[in-house]
Amino acid sequence: MSGRGKFVLLIACEDLRGIVAAVANSIASQDCNIIENSQFGDGTTGRFFMRVAIDGPEGLTAERFTAAFIPVATAFRLDWQIHDLRKKLRAMILVSQGGHCLNDLLYRASTGHLPMDITSIVSNHTTWQRRAEHEGLAFHHLPITAETKLAQEAKLMALVVEQRVDVIILARYMQVLSDELCRKLDGRVINIHHSFLPGFKGAKPYHRAYERGVKMVGATAHYVTPDLDEGPIITQDVSIVDHADTVDDLIAQGQDTESRVLARAVKLHLEHRVMLSGSRTVVFK
Repeated sequence: MSGRGKFVLLIACEDLRGIVAAVANSIASQDCNIIENSQFGDGTTGRFFMRVAIDGPEGLTAERFTAAFIPVATAFRLDWQIHDLRKKLRAMILVSQGGHCLNDLLYRASTGHLPMDITSIVSNHTTWQRRAEHEGLAFHHLPITAETKLAQEAKLMALVVEQRVDVIILARYMQVLSDELCRKLDGRVINIHHSFLPGFKGAKPYHRAYERGVKMVGATAHYVTPDLDEGPIITQDVSIVDHADTVDDLIAQGQDTESRVLARAVKLHLEHRVMLSGSRTVVFK
């Protein structure tokens, strides 16, 4: 499903009577049309979440909408954002040596399936430098050791600022981001990992899964936090395997699943369908 419309309004607040009506009236008063609406009231936390795709008149900008919407936002104490879908998010991709997720992202971006502008590819290896150059993308080699980690992360953060990056995609980037960097980039970094974690932590998870005779392989896409591989989950998926599959079969299926799940998570983020709710997410499909 596409993002639809020209703007997306995201709202989170205490679940109070009259919010939906007030929001709809404010949108209508600006000569706008609601073409997609999703909402969720969390009975556990008492929070209300809403995503509205809006088609507005020519000349409507996010700034103009904001000025008119402030009275409603103030009255209901809304945490809210308005996004102009005509402005693609700027994405930086980080990768190590495994290129299956990187290549999938590049293809989907080239076809318009993922509406983003890739600012650059960053890696701690040079494996994918020629691939980046073939796509006409800037490539930044930032090799990392225990001694250089903080200095290289400072360079990475400088690139994020310089390139005005909105979202960072870890496409099998095999380095753990420091707690400080995770906090600076909170809600802006998407990672992909095997659903085996934490059951199959460490090296060669597919080999260990094969040895245990697993019947499915999976992947989890999540936002990065200082808690390793425990950030808010965006989406997950699995594929079925059986006793006849080899380690190579598991690796191939796992990589396909990782690519698919990461692309789905990125698309949801680009279309502003994911809202954070503590350690969980609300995902409007």
